[in-house]
Amino acid sequence: MDFIPQTMLFLGIIPALILLYITLKDYEGMYKDKTMFLMFIIGIITGVLAIILEYITIVVGVIALLLFPILEQMFKTIVLNMPRFHKKPETAIYGLSIGLGFGSVFTPYYVIISSLNDGNIDMLILALIASIGIILLHGATGVLIGYGVYSSKLTKYFIFSVLLYVPIPLTSAVQYSSIGIIPYGLIVYWYVTTKIMPDIKSKKRRKK
Repeated sequence: MDFIPQTMLFLGIIPALILLYITLKDYEGMYKDKTMFLMFIIGIITGVLAIILEYITIVVGVIALLLFPILEQMFKTIVLNMPRFHKKPETAIYGLSIGLGFGSVFTPYYVIISSLNDGNIDMLILALIASIGIILLHGATGVLIGYGVYSSKLTKYFIFSVLLYVPIPLTSAVQYSSIGIIPYGLIVYWYVTTKIMPDIKSKKRRKK
Protein backbone atom coordinates (compact mmCIF):
# COMPACT_ATOMS: atom_id res chain seq x y z
CA MET A 1 0.00 0.00 0.00
CA ASP A 2 1.25 3.50 -0.85
CA PHE A 3 0.77 5.02 2.59
CA ILE A 4 1.54 8.66 1.92
CA PRO A 5 1.36 9.74 -1.74
CA GLN A 6 3.37 12.96 -2.16
CA THR A 7 0.50 15.01 -3.56
CA MET A 8 -1.89 13.96 -0.78
CA LEU A 9 0.62 14.67 1.97
CA PHE A 10 0.10 18.40 1.48
CA LEU A 11 -3.53 17.97 2.59
CA GLY A 12 -2.18 17.66 6.12
CA ILE A 13 1.07 19.62 5.91
CA ILE A 14 -0.46 22.90 4.75
CA PRO A 15 -3.02 23.28 7.61
CA ALA A 16 -0.39 22.07 10.10
CA LEU A 17 2.10 24.74 8.97
CA ILE A 18 -0.58 27.44 9.04
CA LEU A 19 -1.50 26.41 12.57
CA LEU A 20 2.17 26.44 13.59
CA TYR A 21 2.66 29.94 12.18
CA ILE A 22 -0.46 31.34 13.86
CA THR A 23 0.32 29.77 17.24
CA LEU A 24 3.92 30.99 17.34
CA LYS A 25 3.21 34.61 16.42
CA ASP A 26 3.90 35.78 19.97
CA TYR A 27 6.90 33.51 20.57
CA GLU A 28 9.42 35.00 18.15
CA GLY A 29 12.97 34.88 19.47
CA MET A 30 12.23 32.00 21.85
CA TYR A 31 13.23 29.25 19.43
CA LYS A 32 15.60 28.49 16.59
CA ASP A 33 13.88 28.39 13.21
CA LYS A 34 16.18 25.65 11.94
CA THR A 35 15.44 23.41 14.92
CA MET A 36 11.72 24.09 14.77
CA PHE A 37 11.40 23.10 11.11
CA LEU A 38 13.70 20.13 11.64
CA MET A 39 11.35 18.96 14.38
CA PHE A 40 8.42 19.37 11.99
CA ILE A 41 10.15 17.09 9.45
CA ILE A 42 11.00 14.59 12.19
CA GLY A 43 7.34 14.68 13.19
CA ILE A 44 6.33 13.74 9.63
CA ILE A 45 8.84 10.89 9.51
CA THR A 46 7.85 9.47 12.91
CA GLY A 47 4.19 9.89 12.00
CA VAL A 48 4.68 7.75 8.90
CA LEU A 49 6.46 5.09 11.00
CA ALA A 50 3.61 5.12 13.52
CA ILE A 51 1.03 4.72 10.74
CA ILE A 52 2.89 1.76 9.26
CA LEU A 53 3.08 0.05 12.66
CA GLU A 54 -0.58 0.74 13.37
CA TYR A 55 -1.65 -0.51 9.94
CA ILE A 56 0.29 -3.74 10.45
CA THR A 57 -1.06 -4.36 13.95
CA ILE A 58 -4.67 -3.25 13.42
CA VAL A 59 -5.68 -6.89 12.94
CA VAL A 60 -5.03 -7.45 16.64
CA GLY A 61 -8.26 -5.59 17.37
CA VAL A 62 -9.30 -3.57 20.41
CA ILE A 63 -6.04 -4.20 22.28
CA ALA A 64 -4.10 -2.55 19.46
CA LEU A 65 -6.48 0.42 19.46
CA LEU A 66 -5.77 1.01 23.14
CA LEU A 67 -2.01 0.76 22.59
CA PHE A 68 -1.95 3.27 19.72
CA PRO A 69 -2.15 6.36 21.99
CA ILE A 70 0.89 5.11 23.95
CA LEU A 71 2.80 4.30 20.77
CA GLU A 72 2.14 7.69 19.21
CA GLN A 73 3.14 9.66 22.30
CA MET A 74 6.26 7.50 22.69
CA PHE A 75 7.52 8.55 19.27
CA LYS A 76 7.33 12.21 20.28
CA THR A 77 8.79 11.55 23.73
CA ILE A 78 11.87 9.74 22.38
CA VAL A 79 12.79 12.77 20.29
CA LEU A 80 11.92 15.49 22.81
CA ASN A 81 13.58 13.73 25.75
CA MET A 82 17.07 14.08 24.31
CA PRO A 83 19.46 15.73 26.82
CA ARG A 84 19.82 18.86 24.66
CA PHE A 85 16.13 19.69 25.31
CA HIS A 86 16.08 19.14 29.07
CA LYS A 87 15.00 22.11 31.22
CA LYS A 88 14.67 24.41 28.23
CA PRO A 89 11.32 26.26 27.88
CA GLU A 90 11.56 26.23 24.07
CA THR A 91 11.21 22.43 24.22
CA ALA A 92 7.44 22.95 24.48
CA ILE A 93 7.58 24.92 21.22
CA TYR A 94 9.56 22.16 19.54
CA GLY A 95 6.98 19.75 20.92
CA LEU A 96 4.28 21.73 19.13
CA SER A 97 6.25 21.53 15.89
CA ILE A 98 6.91 17.79 16.05
CA GLY A 99 3.31 17.18 17.10
CA LEU A 100 1.84 19.11 14.18
CA GLY A 101 4.21 17.40 11.77
CA PHE A 102 3.27 14.04 13.25
CA GLY A 103 -0.45 14.76 12.98
CA SER A 104 -0.21 16.05 9.40
CA VAL A 105 0.41 12.59 7.93
CA PHE A 106 -2.86 11.27 9.29
CA THR A 107 -4.86 13.35 6.80
CA PRO A 108 -3.82 11.40 3.68
CA TYR A 109 -3.87 8.16 5.68
CA TYR A 110 -7.47 8.67 6.78
CA VAL A 111 -8.51 9.62 3.25
CA ILE A 112 -6.85 6.51 1.80
CA ILE A 113 -8.36 4.17 4.39
CA SER A 114 -11.79 5.75 3.92
CA SER A 115 -11.62 5.41 0.13
CA LEU A 116 -10.51 1.79 0.37
CA ASN A 117 -13.23 0.84 2.85
CA ASP A 118 -16.12 2.70 1.28
CA GLY A 119 -15.26 5.40 -1.21
CA ASN A 120 -18.45 7.28 -0.31
CA ILE A 121 -17.96 11.06 -0.60
CA ASP A 122 -19.60 11.64 2.79
CA MET A 123 -17.11 9.31 4.46
CA LEU A 124 -14.20 11.03 2.73
CA ILE A 125 -15.42 14.39 4.03
CA LEU A 126 -15.74 12.95 7.53
CA ALA A 127 -12.20 11.59 7.25
CA LEU A 128 -10.90 15.03 6.31
CA ILE A 129 -12.80 16.67 9.18
CA ALA A 130 -11.53 14.13 11.68
CA SER A 131 -7.95 14.54 10.44
CA ILE A 132 -7.95 18.25 11.34
CA GLY A 133 -8.93 17.32 14.89
CA ILE A 134 -6.08 14.79 14.92
CA ILE A 135 -3.58 17.46 13.87
CA LEU A 136 -4.80 19.70 16.71
CA LEU A 137 -4.52 16.91 19.26
CA HIS A 138 -1.03 15.87 18.21
CA GLY A 139 0.10 19.49 18.33
CA ALA A 140 -1.36 19.86 21.83
CA THR A 141 0.10 16.60 23.16
CA GLY A 142 3.46 17.54 21.65
CA VAL A 143 3.40 20.74 23.71
CA LEU A 144 2.50 18.80 26.86
CA ILE A 145 5.34 16.32 26.39
CA GLY A 146 7.78 19.12 25.60
CA TYR A 147 6.62 21.00 28.68
CA GLY A 148 7.09 17.84 30.73
CA VAL A 149 10.69 17.51 29.51
CA TYR A 150 11.35 21.18 30.29
CA SER A 151 9.78 21.06 33.77
CA SER A 152 11.25 17.63 34.69
CA LYS A 153 7.72 16.24 34.98
CA LEU A 154 7.76 14.07 31.87
CA THR A 155 5.94 11.08 33.38
CA LYS A 156 3.02 13.25 34.47
CA TYR A 157 2.59 15.00 31.14
CA PHE A 158 3.20 11.83 29.12
CA ILE A 159 0.35 10.08 30.94
CA PHE A 160 -1.82 13.17 30.50
CA SER A 161 -1.10 13.14 26.75
CA VAL A 162 -1.94 9.45 26.42
CA LEU A 163 -5.22 9.85 28.31
CA LEU A 164 -6.22 12.80 26.13
CA TYR A 165 -5.70 10.70 23.02
CA VAL A 166 -7.35 7.47 24.24
CA PRO A 167 -10.88 8.43 23.01
CA ILE A 168 -9.67 8.90 19.41
CA PRO A 169 -9.02 5.28 18.33
CA LEU A 170 -12.29 4.25 19.95
CA THR A 171 -14.27 6.59 17.66
CA SER A 172 -13.54 4.24 14.75
CA ALA A 173 -15.95 1.76 16.31
CA VAL A 174 -18.90 4.19 16.28
CA GLN A 175 -20.24 5.53 12.99
CA TYR A 176 -20.07 9.34 12.56
CA SER A 177 -18.49 9.76 15.99
CA SER A 178 -15.44 11.21 14.25
CA ILE A 179 -17.41 14.47 13.90
CA GLY A 180 -16.72 15.07 17.59
CA ILE A 181 -12.95 14.98 17.08
CA ILE A 182 -12.88 18.55 15.74
CA PRO A 183 -14.48 20.27 18.79
CA TYR A 184 -12.54 17.97 21.11
CA GLY A 185 -9.28 18.82 19.36
CA LEU A 186 -10.07 22.54 19.39
CA ILE A 187 -10.78 22.53 23.13
CA VAL A 188 -7.59 20.64 23.99
CA TYR A 189 -5.47 22.76 21.65
CA TRP A 190 -6.98 25.98 23.02
CA TYR A 191 -6.28 24.92 26.60
CA VAL A 192 -2.68 23.92 25.93
CA THR A 193 -1.79 26.98 23.87
CA THR A 194 -3.48 29.48 26.19
CA LYS A 195 -2.75 27.93 29.59
CA ILE A 196 0.49 25.94 29.20
CA MET A 197 2.52 27.70 26.52
CA PRO A 198 2.24 31.25 27.96
CA ASP A 199 3.88 29.90 31.11
CA ILE A 200 7.13 29.16 29.27
CA LYS A 201 7.14 32.71 27.88
CA SER A 202 6.78 34.32 31.31
CA LYS A 203 9.44 32.07 32.84
CA LYS A 204 11.83 32.81 29.99
CA ARG A 205 11.43 36.54 30.63
CA ARG A 206 11.97 36.14 34.39
CA LYS A 207 15.10 34.15 33.70
CA LYS A 208 16.47 36.97 31.55
